[in-house]
Amino acid sequence: MAKKSMIVKNIKRKQIVERYRDRRFELKKIMKDSKSSMEDKISARMKLEKMPRDANPNRVRNRCVVTGRPRSYYRRFGLSRITFREMALKGQIPGVTKASW
Repeated sequence: MAKKSMIVKNIKRKQIVERYRDRRFELKKIMKDSKSSMEDKISARMKLEKMPRDANPNRVRNRCVVTGRPRSYYRRFGLSRITFREMALKGQIPGVTKASW
């Protein structure tokens, strides 16, 4: 089980990313646009740098919904490998069965 503070910190990061998503997208669009002037690109870069560090989506960590474990995370299920195995063997994940051939 992950520390509660780490789980809460990650949730706050997700909220900050969502809040700044549109602004970041617009600034990045200006920076990548070949038609915009160099001054516009520089000002967009400065505005992007002044945004909170946690507004960057790369800082969000995928975590298991049940345990908060950050490693070996299966996106399709939102679970870590350990939790996935336990729930699959108990039959709590619909459509998942143990392989046999």
